[in-house]
Amino acid sequence: MVRAASLGLSIALALTLPGCAWVKQDLAKTFGDGSNKRVRQADIAASQVTSIGVNAYLWRAALDTLSFAPLVQADSNGGVIITDWYANPNSPNDRVKVTVSILDRDLRADALRITASRQVMQNGQWLEAPVTAATVQKLEEIILTRARDLRRNAISG
Repeated sequence: MVRAASLGLSIALALTLPGCAWVKQDLAKTFGDGSNKRVRQADIAASQVTSIGVNAYLWRAALDTLSFAPLVQADSNGGVIITDWYANPNSPNDRVKVTVSILDRDLRADALRITASRQVMQNGQWLEAPVTAATVQKLEEIILTRARDLRRNAISG
């Protein structure tokens, strides 16, 4: 029984040995041999160099974008930003509340989720009103564009 287990383990190790060479080649392709410093710098600036729990560029871009509204919560480890109700001075009978969730450490469009609530004043009371999909999409575009700009500046500077 012990001999059969040893034989099985030996066969398994022999079959995985070629995989080690593939992993080494893949790592060399990804990180280079040190001669292509620009590629390595771009990889570092991509996302994983962060002391917070989410992508640092998305986090900074979301905070910059939502700086017009007072914040209720900003949790960088959980990647959640919640604003308080904000009423534009030009439209005081209309207010919005925005929640941004950053879901990943990578700078990707699907790592960002935004929800918005809107209320309108009618007869002295705030009533729920629909938020147009274009509003949420525009916020996503602004945050993603700002995050990409921050990343580009980090690479070049």
